[in-house]
Amino acid sequence: MFGGCFFLTTLKLKGRKLVGEGRVEGKALVTQQPISFFGGVNPKTGIIVEKNHELKGKCVKRKILVFPFGKGSSVGSYVLYAMATYGTAPLAIINQKTDTIIAVGCALANIPLIDKLEKNPTKIIKTGDWIKIFPDGLVEVKKKN
Repeated sequence: MFGGCFFLTTLKLKGRKLVGEGRVEGKALVTQQPISFFGGVNPKTGIIVEKNHELKGKCVKRKILVFPFGKGSSVGSYVLYAMATYGTAPLAIINQKTDTIIAVGCALANIPLIDKLEKNPTKIIKTGDWIKIFPDGLVEVKKKN
């Protein structure tokens, strides 16, 4: 049991680690929709503000953020960097397929980034699952009961 949640199933998936060293773990925040960090996320609060986004009003701070890919302006890279300096950045990002904007932002902000898992992460991982990302690209998903 962790934080009042029971975890019954553990999945292990191999992916491509693009940014970050060491191991990181935390609760997943998952969306099927792409995310634009420029205009879609408030960098000072970490709250998604994009109109009509399924995660609108949710905070990405200290979460393992799982989404298919990024969208929008290349300024999104600098928004990720700003979030890291404000302390509002996600612990890590898992994409189905990472785009250049997200990759550059994670590299600038030193946010662990992984993509190309064996299975679509937005379908396998659910909000609230406990995620561990290992240096070799292994992702361990403890499914929330």
